[in-house]
Amino acid sequence: MNADLSSWHKYPRRRRSALAALAALAASLAMEAGAQGFAGLGTDAEGFALPSRETALAFPADHGPHPDYRIEWWYLTANLSGEDGRDYGIQWTLFRSAVAPEAGVPVEGWQSPQIWMGHAGLTTPEAHFSAERLARGGIGQAGAVAAPFEAWIDDWRMASTGGGSDEYDTLALSATGSDFAYRLELHANGPLVFHGERGYSVKSPEGQASHYYSQPYYQVTGTLYLPEGEVAVTGEGWLDREWSSQPLAPTQDGWDWVSLHFDSGDKLMGFRLRDREGPPFTSATWIAADGSATALGDGALRLTPLAETEVNGAAIPTRWKVELPQRELSVELDALNPQAWMATSFPYWEGPVRITGSHPGRGYLEMTGYGAE
Repeated sequence: MNADLSSWHKYPRRRRSALAALAALAASLAMEAGAQGFAGLGTDAEGFALPSRETALAFPADHGPHPDYRIEWWYLTANLSGEDGRDYGIQWTLFRSAVAPEAGVPVEGWQSPQIWMGHAGLTTPEAHFSAERLARGGIGQAGAVAAPFEAWIDDWRMASTGGGSDEYDTLALSATGSDFAYRLELHANGPLVFHGERGYSVKSPEGQASHYYSQPYYQVTGTLYLPEGEVAVTGEGWLDREWSSQPLAPTQDGWDWVSLHFDSGDKLMGFRLRDREGPPFTSATWIAADGSATALGDGALRLTPLAETEVNGAAIPTRWKVELPQRELSVELDALNPQAWMATSFPYWEGPVRITGSHPGRGYLEMTGYGAE
């Protein structure tokens, strides 16, 4: 090891060349990942697999990757309370994006068409921290396996710890940024929830769709590592799994998505997809306290911006009214920290919200396509 370090310092030209190559690779990965970003999700998906209503989700296989589809993600958020009496929120996401169709035997090594990207966020009432990791598939730096379940990029991990009947029942979660980190344990006390028709989730009047399910029942414990010190936390977590090849219509360029935990024990997933040529498309799933889920199609859910905050030079709606007349739900969402901006390759707003009104509680809000990507 000493000889290697000595050689590294002895040859500055070699060192500069290696660093330049790494920087070029990082830039390439960011560009390719960004090309598959929010607006790019409406581009043609020729050669990739497409979701089907006839597909029955199967486990544990569908907890793992689907390389014949263009994009998918493992996306976890948690609303947390600290032993210091303060509220916090965390996000952990692993994206897999294919730059070309991959059929048959997976391509190994640097020729793999799979790009992996990790996002991590930590929100406090006064600050928001974010970090990003990029990796090429095929070299072991990032990936996911179904059983025993594990998803990773570099030293970030979401992995089954072996308890329960499903691979997602108990998870260990970790991420580290330049100025924050977290280590959490998650234990599910409810079933998986399928959105749309048994996990076939329609996204537009034209029929674009994804396969989409969630585990919204995590009880979370662990530790946040902040510049001011460690904080022990407890709370509720929500894991989303989704994959597709063209989940948006060509005219859709962003979405507003919520996952809400109500004090009653009920839960709600809902989104609106904004369309620059027409009205937004909405979808929702009402999850009753007993675990039963009801899919609600376009128009059932109303998401209305109430107030905006200037964030990173853009006007971002950080206060919302959410209405679901079928469930006599009328609530307002207020951001814990209106400046919860994810400064990543394709930036977006994401953070915890407090819920007041007919069904008080707390949840998470994600908004994409605002400001420059």
